[in-house]
Amino acid sequence: MLAALVVGDQSAIDRDDWALFRTTGVAHLMSISGLHVTMFAWLATACLGWGWRRLAPVWPQALLAVPTPVVAGLGGVALAATYALFSGWGVPAQRTVIMLAVVVGLRLGVRQWPWPVVWLLAMSAVLLLDPWALMQPGFWLSFVAVGILFATDPGRASRVPQGGVLRRSGRAFTGLLREQGVVTLALAPLTLLLFGQFSVVGLLANLVAIPVVTLLVTPLAMLGAVLPALWELAAWVVQGLSSALQWLGQWSWAAVFRPAAPWPMALAAVAGGGLLVLRLPWVLRSAGLLMLAPALLYLPPRPAPGQFELIALDVGQGSAVLVRTARHSLLYDTGPRFGPESDAGERVVLPLLRALGDQLDTVVVSHRDSDHAGGAAAVRTAYPKARWLSSYSAQVSERCVAGQRWTWDGVTFEVLRPLPGDYGHDGQGRLSSNAMSCVLRVAGARHSAWLGGDIDAAHEVQLALARPQDRTTVMLAPHHGSLTSSTPVLLNTLQPRWVLVQSGYRNRFGHPAPDVLDRYNQRSIRWVNSPVCGAATWRSAEPDTVQCHRQDSRRYWHHGELAGSLQAAHKP
Repeated sequence: MLAALVVGDQSAIDRDDWALFRTTGVAHLMSISGLHVTMFAWLATACLGWGWRRLAPVWPQALLAVPTPVVAGLGGVALAATYALFSGWGVPAQRTVIMLAVVVGLRLGVRQWPWPVVWLLAMSAVLLLDPWALMQPGFWLSFVAVGILFATDPGRASRVPQGGVLRRSGRAFTGLLREQGVVTLALAPLTLLLFGQFSVVGLLANLVAIPVVTLLVTPLAMLGAVLPALWELAAWVVQGLSSALQWLGQWSWAAVFRPAAPWPMALAAVAGGGLLVLRLPWVLRSAGLLMLAPALLYLPPRPAPGQFELIALDVGQGSAVLVRTARHSLLYDTGPRFGPESDAGERVVLPLLRALGDQLDTVVVSHRDSDHAGGAAAVRTAYPKARWLSSYSAQVSERCVAGQRWTWDGVTFEVLRPLPGDYGHDGQGRLSSNAMSCVLRVAGARHSAWLGGDIDAAHEVQLALARPQDRTTVMLAPHHGSLTSSTPVLLNTLQPRWVLVQSGYRNRFGHPAPDVLDRYNQRSIRWVNSPVCGAATWRSAEPDTVQCHRQDSRRYWHHGELAGSLQAAHKP
């Protein structure tokens, strides 16, 4: 955390700690933000002013030529800009440096501009430097928070110190509570829109964390560059703060997750959050509740009873498929692991589930290979009550075995492989990892789906001969379209209309193999590949259509040949 605060190295913070900071709403404090740049500017200004005044007995002409306020103000802004550049030049740091420069320039010029002018000037300058900042959540959170604080400022008259120390301290605490409450309430809809979650304990956590990080941790971390012993003291403070945050984060209602609402509802909710905190009569402010309600109550549509929906996620070279019925959800495979601190479960699967508002009932991990089970730990942590089935679990109750069968909302789920005899006495598989893949068949009223993991050619043929009556409408390409799978016997038996291929862009295995695609084309089987299609959605209510996310949500920077490539993939 100290490394992140001093030099902006956010990778030094563990993933579990980032999850805790998001849950408690203090993630903005754990990077180089406007708060830290402002603190650095304040320290630099104070030190420069003190040092310049010390020159008076030695070099009085210097003070007459350049007054202390000019040296302190301009020097503080210059050093703050240097620190912001050194720490990565993020959007909050850019906004702060520009605002500091404007405010210092106005004060030295004995001028005062209306706050909307200063606010818009800083926003325009940031976008001139980096137009892509519009795509960053930090841009909107940063400028909306500052704009709300400006708009709800009670004025200078209310900040004139009056009364004794206790009364002034009480007013200072009340002001801090008011400002934090205003920002928390105003940013709640925007946080839900951008991240799908909102910290309920954020107000309490920030009331503790902001003073601690601003007045203790950040100054000690910065001064530690000169006196390294201070880092030890800062570490003790951080440890105490982390313990307090962990206590808050353990509350069952610490964070609220809501599905992603359509843009009109989401924008109305953001405007409603701002309206609630403006200095207006309560009759007008209460209208913000009406603007918030649709987004808070929104639930994404689900399939009708007897129907189901299948979403093949774009997880690169790996597999993750979400199956949804009217009231239940099943995840087949959890995607690959990208590195020690990154996997598809955390980065792809969980954000989709939260955006849809889904609670997983069952998770089936076909086999132990990391491209299928890499995200299992993150998914299990997020959904501890879900039922788990796999081909490598040490617990008998979590093994997928042929013959397992259940029905949700008129949709039947049936495990076809592995066979009971494929497990040894110790619970370990007798076959190779790929051959032990859990094969799952999902059947609705009229249409079905076939999910086969990385099952190999020999066991494909064995399964097809054992169940010659099986037909399917959509099939997940076994082993990502490898030559070792998608045998003619299996394709002739299942006779799928669609094949969904999950593979990585320019993957080193050459998946899907050209010979496999030729087999699909020869049988007039339509197929899509995730590098071109993105996330592919198939619904039993519309069996002849596969929706490709990259086609439905095209961006202006996508290459013009995308549509042509997609059409070529659809046509056998």
